[in-house]
Amino acid sequence: MAFEDEPVVATRDDLMRYLEELGIAVSTVEHPPLHTVAESQELRGTIPGGHTKNLFVKDKKSRYFLVVAEESREVDLKTLHRRIGAQGRLSFGNAEAMMAMLGVEPGSVTAFGVINDTEHRISVVLDEGLLAHDMVNCHPLTNRATTTIPTDGLMKFFRATGHEPLVIGLEGETDQADGTSG
Repeated sequence: MAFEDEPVVATRDDLMRYLEELGIAVSTVEHPPLHTVAESQELRGTIPGGHTKNLFVKDKKSRYFLVVAEESREVDLKTLHRRIGAQGRLSFGNAEAMMAMLGVEPGSVTAFGVINDTEHRISVVLDEGLLAHDMVNCHPLTNRATTTIPTDGLMKFFRATGHEPLVIGLEGETDQADGTSG
């Protein structure tokens, strides 16, 4: 249910047009719906590049964050809040907020969802491990496909949508902060 002044949610086709307008070349592979990292690894086939898992979380003041991490990365929600400037521990955002801000349903959370966050209510946290890859793979607003985008293209996309990501190392995040700050 849209609010009166809220724009219409971007579709996969809208996303592809937007990326094309930005001059970002991507390729997309269709596959059965994927809901978990394990399903993704099993069913997607051999798509090269870094693969993402995405967490839509909020802090106790209802500030929302989209954590875009390498799929194999263990993300410790008990300590992450201190590293990203959140107030109190993080919890998962609900389906209603997810649809309102990212335009996706549970199981389809993606870095590309910020195309729908025109009010900039979400802060993007990007796992620096993804920057080691030339290409990154994300769902194109649906869990029925995977879109491969150059890593610098993903950064260009974030910036074009007004979401400069906080890039942090999520590896070993349960240790004391190692000088990484945002």
